[in-house]
Amino acid sequence: MQQLPAQVDLPALERRVLDRWEAGRVFERSLEQTAGGEPWVFYEGPPTANGRPGTHHVEARVFKDLFPRFQTMRGRSVPRRAGWDCHGLPVELAVEKELGFTGKGDIEGYGVAEFNARCRESVTRHVDEFERMTRRMGYWVDMTTAYWTMDPAYIQSVWWSLQQVAEKGLLVEDHRVAPYCPRCGTALSDHEVAQGYQTVTDPSVYVRFPVTAGPLAELGAALLVWTTTPWTLVSNTAVAVHPEVTYVAARTAGEVLVVAEPLLPVLGDGVEVLERFPGRALEHTPYSRPFDLVALSNAHYVALANYVTTDSGTGLVHQAPAFGADDLLVARRYGLPVVNPVRPDGTFEPDLPLVGGQFFKTADTALVADLKERGLLWRHLPYEHSYPHCWRCDTALLYYALPSWYIRTTAISNRLLEENEKTDWHPATIRHGRYGDWLENNIDWALSRNRYWGTPLPVWRCTADPVHWRIFGSLAELGEAAGEDVSALDPHRPYVDDVLVPCLTCGTESRRVPEVIDGWYDSGAMPFAQVGYPWSGEQPAYPAQFICEAIDQTRGWFYTLMAVGTLVFDRSSYETVLCLGHILDGEGRKMSKHLGNVLDPFELF
Repeated sequence: MQQLPAQVDLPALERRVLDRWEAGRVFERSLEQTAGGEPWVFYEGPPTANGRPGTHHVEARVFKDLFPRFQTMRGRSVPRRAGWDCHGLPVELAVEKELGFTGKGDIEGYGVAEFNARCRESVTRHVDEFERMTRRMGYWVDMTTAYWTMDPAYIQSVWWSLQQVAEKGLLVEDHRVAPYCPRCGTALSDHEVAQGYQTVTDPSVYVRFPVTAGPLAELGAALLVWTTTPWTLVSNTAVAVHPEVTYVAARTAGEVLVVAEPLLPVLGDGVEVLERFPGRALEHTPYSRPFDLVALSNAHYVALANYVTTDSGTGLVHQAPAFGADDLLVARRYGLPVVNPVRPDGTFEPDLPLVGGQFFKTADTALVADLKERGLLWRHLPYEHSYPHCWRCDTALLYYALPSWYIRTTAISNRLLEENEKTDWHPATIRHGRYGDWLENNIDWALSRNRYWGTPLPVWRCTADPVHWRIFGSLAELGEAAGEDVSALDPHRPYVDDVLVPCLTCGTESRRVPEVIDGWYDSGAMPFAQVGYPWSGEQPAYPAQFICEAIDQTRGWFYTLMAVGTLVFDRSSYETVLCLGHILDGEGRKMSKHLGNVLDPFELF
């Protein structure tokens, strides 16, 4: 046995062990020797190699090495295949920054083909460093057969899965209010939104909406409305009340205000209640809107809505259907107009009085000042709360009515909850806590992205009748429909956009819809897409006995793996999950290349 000196050079010792492993093909031989053993399936969550590896990558890989290595020592067959996540907003934004771009207009001026070529190059730029880190830390994983989510075979497997989803009636296009990033110019999914909340201080305003007809008008009453988004008042169409809640007309400081009785204390002391009535008695009560900046007709009255609560505010909720999902449902029920004066870049239409050209959040200042000047502002206080921001560019999001493609994950909510109950979570509290709560509040998956570098949504729509559309599951299917060989086609934009097919219903020309899909769907499809299933003929190893990533993946990869697996195979993609904490920087923030606060792992090695 070799005698060690009193002062051991640990890095040198580690390098000698690594050299011995490599020279003796120890990892490869361990797989060969256990190839006939009982399978133990492990999935490697794919990083994006458009940035240098950080210490946070090392943490997860320690655990992802430990458990498969132990199972191999027990004689189990544990193939470990590396992978690379290639698509999505993080990649696009990094390339935009390199090129000095400020938005989508710059990309289209530069050329989509050229921009996507830069994106493709960027996700291969640091692969060598990731491989060097992987070897240096002793993580046993097969880098030679790594999957890439941008490979045509991978993309076609994703297409096939979306075709399965569509055939089950779970892929739909709808005009809904969705979280939207004005900087990136695209809608985001709920699990992306969950990763970007920031604590901000916004104006909290109580605004008078004077009643214009009926008994309350004879009292000189005003509806008192509370909001933390004054900019949405420009698009107000109605005020919602709960039909079963009791409301009061109360005199305070010489004026009459209408509020929900449980929230009467908001008016302060010395209040005289003049009348009590149920919310349903207020239906269709007309009022004077707070701003007359956009043309609106057949609007501005009280509507009934069961979603209104008396937890905070006044029990009267102003309705701006272009910017609120609940508001849009109310508008559809009453036939109210939907008016959106905010452009896709987040600024108000330039010809709009008072706030034209201003960013929506910035416009609050001028709007609140105008309300005060006209005597409509009852109270104005700063309000600190958590507000959603883009998880990649940090721009404040707005909820925006626009057409998007959705996967109806709400239709499989019960199955997701059932699969979660079967999952062995570590820590166990995640099952009914952070992750279980998330599933309980599951909403439909906003799938489409109005972007460029991603898996194209494989939907071709009739140019004569937009109701007619079809979805393709492979390049072979697409080529057969188009009457040409597209087997060698790069399935990315803009090349796939040039393929035309006849409409199955009327024979008219059909073109691909312009959207790409959420990059999180790519990574959620990796259990089967990594082997090109079903077109390769290779069966996927499914489900995984073990996966491991940081705790934030309960809103990311853990969710998309379970959702895609359940959508396609009616079963979750994994059985056991180990959730890790984050490595934090000196300010208590998680280390992330997005924040630029990572430590170089090679210096630590």
